[in-house]
Amino acid sequence: MFVSVVVPCYRSARTLPSLIDRLAAALPAAAIGYEVVLVVDGSPDDTWEVAAELARDHPEVRAIRLARNYGQHNATIAGVRAAVHDVIVTMDDDLQHPPEEIPRLLAALTDEVDLVYGHPREEEHGILRNLSSQLFKLGLSGPLGARDARSLSAFRAFRAFLRSGLDDVTGPFVCIDVVLSWCTRRVQDVEVHMDQRSEGRSGYTLRTLLRQAVNVVVAYSSTPLRIVSYLGLLAGGFGACLLGLVLWSYFAGHTSVAGFTSIASMIALFSSAQMLGIGVLGEYLGRLHSGGMGRPTYVVRTEVGAAGASTGQVRIPEVVSQRSQEGWMA
Repeated sequence: MFVSVVVPCYRSARTLPSLIDRLAAALPAAAIGYEVVLVVDGSPDDTWEVAAELARDHPEVRAIRLARNYGQHNATIAGVRAAVHDVIVTMDDDLQHPPEEIPRLLAALTDEVDLVYGHPREEEHGILRNLSSQLFKLGLSGPLGARDARSLSAFRAFRAFLRSGLDDVTGPFVCIDVVLSWCTRRVQDVEVHMDQRSEGRSGYTLRTLLRQAVNVVVAYSSTPLRIVSYLGLLAGGFGACLLGLVLWSYFAGHTSVAGFTSIASMIALFSSAQMLGIGVLGEYLGRLHSGGMGRPTYVVRTEVGAAGASTGQVRIPEVVSQRSQEGWMA
């Protein structure tokens, strides 16, 4: 098989040379031909210079530079759209995903499987980060209905035809795993060894994971609106019970003239429910407004290296070119 390896890059100038060397050693035994697509996501250091130099020195390497930082998922989609081969592998740039484990992903990609996730034998992050990550995956499997969400990982391999599910993905808030879960149910996960970061630290903190979780749930699910409806029914039932209690007290002769406590409680309860409902509706209206502004998922600034140069299969990625032109015209 021919394999395209997509690597979103951010502050990875020191790790990219080693990554390319290890990919060059691991892939020839598992693939007939391969390419490596390095997508530099607006990194403020010299990551682009290193990626461009690697693309000039290695015919199987291509470097794509985005106009600014759009986020890991957006950069990954840019690389996936630019890939030319039948199987696409995505991985991190920090060497936590060992290139030597890619053959295990490819071996699991049988005729009955379209998508394979590399699941770590043991979590490589801290307790708080692991907990927040698991909660995020639980949210995907619940409100979004993404099956096998607890095995999700940025270390994945899938067949290139699934890329067509990304053609209509627009806007700044994207989650590639949700879209892939809409495209196929033929998903498998394999246990792989994960290394510690060799340089720097992860950009995913508890705060960023929570923000991403809110973006994903609001962008891809109507569950928050349904929750507001249930909350309204619950508040209405509580109000009815409170009304019954007040009427019973009145006819039993236990009422007081003031009645301040009951009125204040009802006002506070229903005001809270209304503000929560307005906040959720505001999130959805904000997403509609953002989508109506035509904000691009990404914009490609420049590219070094020819598509499929190492195998003689050269193709201009039409979707990437189209998205780039739309972004510049906007």
